[in-house]
Amino acid sequence: MTLRDYLRILRASWLVVTLVTLATVAAAAAYTYTATPQYQSTAQLFVSTQQSDTSEAYTGSLYSAQRVTSYADLVGSRELASTVIDDLGLDAEPGALVRSVEAAVVPDTVNLEITVTDADPNEAQRIAQGYAEAMVNLVRELETPTGQTTAPIKVTIVDPADFNDAPVAPQPTRNLVLAFVLGLLLGVGVAVLRDLLDTTVKSTDDIADATDAPLLGAIGYDPSVKSSPLITSLEPHAPRVEAFRVMRTNLQFVDVDKSSKVIVGTSALPAEGKTTTTVNLALALAQGGERVLLMECDLRRPRAARSLDLDSSIGVTTVLVGKASFDDAVQHVAGLDVLASGAVPPNPAELIQSGAMKDLIAEARQRYDVVLIDAPPLLPVTDAALLAAQADGAIVIVRHGKTSRDQLAGAVHRLQQVDAAPLGVVFNMTPKTTGGYGYGYGYGYGYGYSPDGSTPSSARGKAEAKAARQAEKAAARSGGRGKRAKD
Repeated sequence: MTLRDYLRILRASWLVVTLVTLATVAAAAAYTYTATPQYQSTAQLFVSTQQSDTSEAYTGSLYSAQRVTSYADLVGSRELASTVIDDLGLDAEPGALVRSVEAAVVPDTVNLEITVTDADPNEAQRIAQGYAEAMVNLVRELETPTGQTTAPIKVTIVDPADFNDAPVAPQPTRNLVLAFVLGLLLGVGVAVLRDLLDTTVKSTDDIADATDAPLLGAIGYDPSVKSSPLITSLEPHAPRVEAFRVMRTNLQFVDVDKSSKVIVGTSALPAEGKTTTTVNLALALAQGGERVLLMECDLRRPRAARSLDLDSSIGVTTVLVGKASFDDAVQHVAGLDVLASGAVPPNPAELIQSGAMKDLIAEARQRYDVVLIDAPPLLPVTDAALLAAQADGAIVIVRHGKTSRDQLAGAVHRLQQVDAAPLGVVFNMTPKTTGGYGYGYGYGYGYGYSPDGSTPSSARGKAEAKAARQAEKAAARSGGRGKRAKD
C-alpha cells in the first residue's frame, strides 16, 4: 500500500480511528484513577570479603562480584519471605510477599538493592528494612563454613530503607500518553484491516479493475432521495440534477454511429439505485430535447411507473399478450413517454425471450431517439442479460460501499456471456467530502466531489462543468436542427 492509500483510508475511516483512540484513552483513564496508589522503599547492601593484602583484596572483589548475583536471586525465595513475615509479624502469604519485592545488582559494583512496593509507604519501608536485615543474616548463615564462627564474605546495610510518600504507580500522564499512542495505532490498524477485508467498490480504480467499460457518471449520496427521488422535483441547478445532465452528455458519445439507441439500465444486485437512476436519466434526456421512451421491463418487482405516479396495470405485458396496442399503453409525464410493466406475469423470462418482445423493442427503436429499459438486477435473474442482448447494451449501476468488486465483475461477465455490451458504469451514492458542493461525474466533469472522494480545485471544476453545459447546448441545437430537417 502507498502513502496515498493510507491517507485515503484515514480520510474514509477517521471516525473509527477516533472512536478506538478515545475508547483506549478512556479505559486507561478509568484504570489510572481507580487503581490503588503504590509506594516504594529501597534498601542498599554492600557485599565484601575479608582480605589481608592487595592481591587477596583483588581476588576477594572478584569473588564478591560473583556472589552478589546469587544473593539477588535469594531475595525472591519463599524461604526468605517466610523469615521476614515471622520477624515483622506480617499477615501475608510468602508468595504474595515475593511478588512485591525486587532485587537488582548495581552494574559493575557489588551493591545489592532491595525494593519493596506496597499500598502503604510506611509498610513498604518496614518490609524493605526487614528484607535487608534478613538478607544479612541469611548470607552469614550460608557462607559460614562448618565448625567456624566467621564467614569469609559478609553483607552490610549501607543505606537503610528510605521513606517515600510519592506514589510510583499509577502515573496518569505517562498512562494517558501511552494510551493515546496505542489507541491511535490500534485505530489505524483497525481501519486498514477493515479496508483490506472490504471488497466493495469505493473508487474509480475498483471499477477499472472489474471492467473496461467507461465511467459514465457518479451520483453523490443525497439523503433527500427517499423523499424526492426525481430530479424534476429539485431546483434546476441542484447538484444531483447537474450530475444527470453530465451523464446525459457522456451518453451521447456511446455508440455515436447509431441514430437510435436502446439501452438497458441494470445493476448487480437489488437496492443499488437502479430504478431511480434509470428514471432520472430518462427525464434528463427528455429535458435535453430527445424523444425518450422509458420501458419498465422489471417484470418481477416493478418500481419505475410507481415512482412517476403512473398506472402500472397497463404496459409491457399488456402489449406482449395483445390486449392493448403500443400507442394505447404508452403514458406521458414531464415530456417523457413511459411504458409501464403491466400486470406481473408468472413467467417473466419467457416473455422477455419471446418474439413479441423483440418486435416491441424494434418498434420502440423506430419511434424514439433513446429507449431506456429498466431491468432487474443481473446476478439474481437472467432477465437483464436477455434484454441487453436484444438492446445495444447495458448501463450497470454500482452503489458505493455496497457492490463488491466480484459482484461487479460477475455482472459484467453475465452480460458478456450473451454477447451484450456493457456500455458504461454509473457510480451511485458516492460520499461527499468536506468543503465541496457538487458531485464527481466521471470523464473529468466534476467539481467539489469526485467518485473516489478526492476534491479537485474549484476553478478546474467550474471550468469543466461549464464545458459540459456548453457541450449539452450544442448537442441540443444539433438535435433540433436534425428534427427540423426531417420535418
